[in-house]
Amino acid sequence: MSKHIGLYFGTFNPIHVGHLIIANAMLDHTDMDEVWFVVSPHNPFKDRQSLLADHHRLQLVRAAIDDNYRLRACDVEFSLPKPSYTAVTLARLSELYPDKRFSLIMGSDNLENLSRWRNYEYIVAHHNIYVYPRPGHPIGNWAECATVHCVDLPTMSISSSYVRQQIAERKSVQYLLTEPVWKYVTEMHFYERPIIPDAEPTRG
Repeated sequence: MSKHIGLYFGTFNPIHVGHLIIANAMLDHTDMDEVWFVVSPHNPFKDRQSLLADHHRLQLVRAAIDDNYRLRACDVEFSLPKPSYTAVTLARLSELYPDKRFSLIMGSDNLENLSRWRNYEYIVAHHNIYVYPRPGHPIGNWAECATVHCVDLPTMSISSSYVRQQIAERKSVQYLLTEPVWKYVTEMHFYERPIIPDAEPTRG
């Protein structure tokens, strides 16, 4: 039987305990065998603002998941055309790993914009989507879609923007990050300049 892989897309700027809690809960409450953190590269059409270099964010993910064999850092989008389109990434992963079955993991806030994604009809028809709740973003009509699955997880309000802002204000984020990530960020002096909170890049 093919392994079921959950794909968790994001900039992970930086990856924090909320991301890990969601990934672990998906493994516990679905039939996923592994969760892959797909690190999104810098979009050349968007202002970089406080986005760390791709290789630093990838290394932070690797540090965060450490030796958990059911979690994996994935840099497949680094070698794909920019901006990143989920349908293209799914096609590439299916070519690279024909023995695996891929599903998407996303918050209900991203689900609201799914109909704007490129080739979203194909994605919905051929891949399951596992959705975790985000405050103020109900599932709505997507609940009637056979491939959309609501996973009852604790609502996570922590965000990467909040972590960066705390660092810029010289406040502790030690318990918002895993110890290896906290040490990496601290030693490299990441995010210490005042920043403008930015949103996750729009996928499609």
